[in-house]
Amino acid sequence: MTAEILAVGTELLMGQIANTNAQYISSKLPDIGVYVYFHQVVGDNPGRMKDALRQALGRSDVVIMTGGLGPTMDDITKEIVGECFGRKLVPDADSLERIRRRMASYGANIMAKNNERQAFFPEGAKILPNDNGTAPGCIVEEGGKTVIMLPGPPSEMRPMFDAQVMPHLGGNAEYRLESRFLRIFGIGESRLEDMLSDIIESQTNPTLATYAKEGEVTLRVTARYSINTNNGGDILAPVVEIIRRRVGDCLYSTDNEDLEEAALQALLAKGLTLSLAESCPGGLIASLLTDIPGASGAFLSSAVTYSNEAKMKILGVRGDTLNTYGAVSMQTALEMAEGARRASGSDIALSVTGIAGPDGGSAEKPVGLVFLAIADAGGARYKRLNIQGPRARVRNIACLHAFDMIRRSALGLAGVD
Repeated sequence: MTAEILAVGTELLMGQIANTNAQYISSKLPDIGVYVYFHQVVGDNPGRMKDALRQALGRSDVVIMTGGLGPTMDDITKEIVGECFGRKLVPDADSLERIRRRMASYGANIMAKNNERQAFFPEGAKILPNDNGTAPGCIVEEGGKTVIMLPGPPSEMRPMFDAQVMPHLGGNAEYRLESRFLRIFGIGESRLEDMLSDIIESQTNPTLATYAKEGEVTLRVTARYSINTNNGGDILAPVVEIIRRRVGDCLYSTDNEDLEEAALQALLAKGLTLSLAESCPGGLIASLLTDIPGASGAFLSSAVTYSNEAKMKILGVRGDTLNTYGAVSMQTALEMAEGARRASGSDIALSVTGIAGPDGGSAEKPVGLVFLAIADAGGARYKRLNIQGPRARVRNIACLHAFDMIRRSALGLAGVD
C-alpha cells in the first residue's frame, strides 16, 4: 500500500507554519506497512487543490490530507474531495451536536453558521470524531483509492491519526516495516558508507541508509516482514550485529538516542558522577544534560567560567598558566577539568575552552580552535579540535565531542585523548 501526504494551506507555502504533520505521519505509516512515496503542499485554491488531489490519486493508494477543515470560506478540503469523487456534501447530526457542545465549552452561547459547515461530509464518508477541536475528519474510499482528511493543527491531527487512522489502515496491511536507528559518532558519512558498502549494495531485506547530521551520522536499518510468518527484529538483529562489529565503539546507540542521552546513561549505568567547567559553550552542555529526565542521578554541577578571573577563582586555574599559554590552551583546559573535579568531588569532570567566533581569533589561535579536557580516576587528558563554521556550529560540535568523551570515560573506552 502506497501513500501520499497532501498538506493544504497557503500559510504552509508562505513559510508561516512548518509542515510538521507530514513528518509525523511519515514516521508512523511504515510501522503498519504503508509506504510514503510523495509529499505535496498546496494553497487554498480550488483549481490547484483539485490538480494536486488528482495527481496524488493517480499514483498512490492512500492520500492523507491535512488542513482545510476549518469554519472559514477558504477551508474547502471536503468540497474538493467531494467534487473529485462526484459526491455531494451532506450533514451529519452527531458531528453537528459534538461541534455545538465544543463551542459551548468555549463560552459561545450562539454557534456561528460557519461552524455548521464543519458537520458536512462527502456522501458515504466514514467520519473521524475530533476530541480536541471543532473540525471532524473523514475517510472516503472508492475504486481501491482512499482519501483521509484530517485537521491541520497538530494537537488535533496527531491523536486522531494515532487512534483512528492507524488502526483503519493497519487492518488491511499484510506486510509491515520495522526500523532500527543506529547513531554513530567519530566516523563520517562517506567513510561509513565505504565500511559498509558490501552490506548496503547486497542487502534487499533489510535495507540500509545513512543520514548525515551535524557532527554525526544516523544509520537506518529497515526490515520488511509478514505479520503472519515472522517479525522485524529477527531480520534486523544479524545485520545490526555485523555493523556493530565493524564500527566498534563509535556506535553509541541502537535506539536512536542523542549523544547526551548515551553519555548520561553510561554514567548512570556505572554509578558515576559528573561535573563540568564550560567556557565557550556558555552552559550549553549542562543545558542539554538537564533537559533529560533523571540527569540528577549523575550530574552534580557546572561552572560557566567565561573570564580568566572566574577560571582562577572558581576552578583554581593558575595565573601563570593563563599568562603563559592563554585561556584557550591545552594547559588551561586540563587545569579547568582538574579544578572542577576537585571542587565538586565528582568522579569525572569535563572542561571546554575555545574561540567560538566570529571574532577573537589569530594566526596562532584561529576561530574554531577548541580544547576539551577530562579528569577522572585515570588522570587528566585533553583533545584539540579545529572546527570550521559559524559560532553556533563551533559550540554544537564541541558539545558532541564533550559528550563522547564523557561516555568513553564512563565506560572505560579508548579514544578519550
